[in-house]
Amino acid sequence: MFPPPAGGRFAASVTPVPATVLARSTWQPGCPVRPDDLRYLRLSFWGFDDRPHTGEMIVNARVADAVARVFERLYAARFPIEEMRVVARPELTLHPTGDGNNTTAFVCRPATGLNHWSAHAFGLAIDLNPFCNPYVKGNLVLPELASSYVDRRVARPGMVFAGDVAVRSFAVIGWGWGGTWTSPLDIQHFTATGN
Repeated sequence: MFPPPAGGRFAASVTPVPATVLARSTWQPGCPVRPDDLRYLRLSFWGFDDRPHTGEMIVNARVADAVARVFERLYAARFPIEEMRVVARPELTLHPTGDGNNTTAFVCRPATGLNHWSAHAFGLAIDLNPFCNPYVKGNLVLPELASSYVDRRVARPGMVFAGDVAVRSFAVIGWGWGGTWTSPLDIQHFTATGN
């Protein structure tokens, strides 16, 4: 979608969300943030193919620069990310069986299984490689095809573990990790709000 970073060096840009990007995102009237409260990031990341790529995400304006610093640290550590793109509205109604592994931030939706807004709806949460780092609550695993990743004893690319570079990098900017929760256990989830 985007060219890789020049010379393999990390690059990040933070801009207001272009109208064309907003139109293909999940934002709509009734979301708990205005478009002016959001920022569009283009970020370098290391892919599962061990090559540099450029991805995109939308985050809350007040955390945009800090999020860019997190991904600069992940890039320097060559932490692998499979995909990084803005979520489109039709994806909100897909059954959660898929093997998508899209690292994303802003998604205008309620919290999983609840009736209040998710931190994602404010652009204040990021799901990192969600297929490799599933959401687990009792017998429920999301994405449903990610059950083999519930067992964290065998490390595979893109997995997040306590004390690793991903957890440390988000902690530096004051974000919590859903991998420390008990129910649900939300291994993919990093948040500025605690939920």
